[in-house]
Amino acid sequence: MTTAAGAHPRFAEALHDLGLDDLHSRIRRFPDATRTAAEAAAAIGCELSQICKSLIFAADGEPVLVLMDGASRVDVELVRKELGARKVTRAAADVVRETTGYAIGGVPPFGHRTRTRVLADRSLLAHDVVWAAAGNPHAVFPMAPDALVEHASATLVDVRERTS
Repeated sequence: MTTAAGAHPRFAEALHDLGLDDLHSRIRRFPDATRTAAEAAAAIGCELSQICKSLIFAADGEPVLVLMDGASRVDVELVRKELGARKVTRAAADVVRETTGYAIGGVPPFGHRTRTRVLADRSLLAHDVVWAAAGNPHAVFPMAPDALVEHASATLVDVRERTS
């Protein structure tokens, strides 16, 4: 692991534009991919729920980003109700790349190619710090969840799948 500029260039530019240049020094780059929440948590040495997953869905064909803690799954029906959509599905890999500019496994919570509606599950607020992808499958960064939600221009919602 190196603590250096491991961010995708588009994400590095977004950090600058948001006045978050100080985050560059806190980005961690790993030799092995941190594509999944479990891989990221193991590499960082944090709880699975401290990982912020950035997931793209299609709501009536329109991309929407859902930020979810790494230990939970998104309840697509709750997303559908929240958005007032007729149908919500996981977006295909090409739609994710086209919308965000990043590949699945490296999508950060902000700094995307296009402006997309963003929903953030309240479960992220349970921690002082969460870790999110920095634009590629090998780099992550820490941020206070309330600041992450603010910089992502996200709406706080409850869209976590409930376990019985």
